[in-house]
Parts: sequence; structure tokens; C-alpha cells
Amino acid sequence: MSDPLDALEKSIGTLRRAIRDAAAAGDTERAGELRMQLRRAERAWDALVDTGEPAPPPPSPAPVARGSQLPAREHVHRALMLLGAPAAPKLIVGVHEAFFPGELSASKLSSLRRDEERSYRSSPGARPYYLCPALAHDLLTPVRALITISTWPLERRVMGPLSPRVDFLTSAISIAEAVHTAAGSTGEGPSPEALRLLWRFAVNIPDAMSKDASGHDGALDPQQVVLAARAELDVHAYADRATRTAAARQARKSLGGDEQLFGAPSQGVTYLRSARA
Repeated sequence: MSDPLDALEKSIGTLRRAIRDAAAAGDTERAGELRMQLRRAERAWDALVDTGEPAPPPPSPAPVARGSQLPAREHVHRALMLLGAPAAPKLIVGVHEAFFPGELSASKLSSLRRDEERSYRSSPGARPYYLCPALAHDLLTPVRALITISTWPLERRVMGPLSPRVDFLTSAISIAEAVHTAAGSTGEGPSPEALRLLWRFAVNIPDAMSKDASGHDGALDPQQVVLAARAELDVHAYADRATRTAAARQARKSLGGDEQLFGAPSQGVTYLRSARA
């Protein structure tokens, strides 16, 4: 027979994870219900520890938070919307694990990108959005290592020489703001995965971490990360925007609708070079 304390502790852990997932998904009603269950479980645990009397049966494990059964493309869409910039599969998976319920693996993303293009070509515009590659600013060919959303303007989906750094800083600001929001919206605070993700951004941004920070995730100040990222972003943003705007203008002139989403074919490279000359 299982130990009642062990059963309660397992239930408490399950409830805490479910609260975090519901808060990240913006389901405040569900989060409130789960918090009441958590308080009952914690009171039962306290009673059992203090008196040694058998505790009431622990609450049933919380149902999977709403949204965890969404298709993979919806998980990717949510992660990209949070980042606000083109991203590699590894980062998308990291953001999903840090802020959203459900499972998403990098292996799913490679087949997902091919499926999105096939779906578009078989029935253009049938979906409200498509996941598509970023476009190289010079040749307008697909940058297959980076995923974007079709509803974003071309200027955001094109990658120039400074774009990787600009997008890194943009994403760092979004992650820091999400961590700050999580800290204020739930008693559980941001998840360890979210703090580790923010730390990976912060260590690559000058002045994003306190001088006396030991490097532990919890020592980070999200607001300091935001300020440091914005300060560097101001240095690069103008030049990057000019490159992206020019490339987007060329794409609208030279490419068809499907190519503006999924990139120019390799045989079109020579044409694009001559068009720019």
C-alpha cells in the first residue's frame, strides 16, 4: 500500500505543474480551480504531518491543461508569436517547453515545414496561417534553418546580415517580458525552463546580468535584460530595417505569392541577381 504522504506529495507536484501550464495558456478560470485543489491537498499534507492521522484521499491528478493536445503546428505558432521573430527549431522547442503545455520535438518540425508548403500549394489560403522559412535578403531563397509565420510582413521574414542579432535581441526582450509576467501572475512563478532560457539569452547580451550575479537562473532580473537588449537593439535596428525593407520590396516585384512565402527556386537566383544589377 502506498504511503499517504507520498501520494499527496505526488498530487501536489502534479497540481503545481498544471497551474503553471494553465497560467501560461492564459486560462485563468482553470488556474483558479487548480489552486483550490492545491490548497486542499496542502492542508491534507499538513494535517498528516502534524497529527499522524490518515489524510483524506488526495485529489485526482489534474486533467491535462487545455491546449496541450493542439496539433504541432499550433504549438510552433504560439512559440513564434511569443518570440516575435524567425527562430530555429531548437529555440522554438525550448520556448514551448518553458511557457506552454503539451509536447513538441524538433524532429516534428522538419516534416512539418514540408507539410506546410504542400498544403499551401494544394490549396492556397485555405489555412489562416502557414509556417514558412525565412528568406535570404540577397537571393530571396529559403533559409531553412529558420521558421516564420506567413501572416508576418515580408520585412520581418527576410534575413539580412544584421538580422540574426536583431532577432536575437527581439526574442530576448519577449522572453524576459514573459518571465516577468509569469512571476507576477502565478504564485508558482516562472518555470525553471523559462529561467534557464532567459539566462541563455542574458549571458550573450552586455550588461544584461548584475555584476555580482553568480550565474544562477534565479539571480536574473528580467527588466535588466529588457533594458540591456533594447540598448543594443537601438544600435543595429535602423541598418537592419533598411536592408530588410529593400529586400522585401524586391521580393514583391520579383516573386509570386507562393515564392514570397517559401522562397525563390534555385533556378531563379541568376534572375534575381540580374534584377538587382
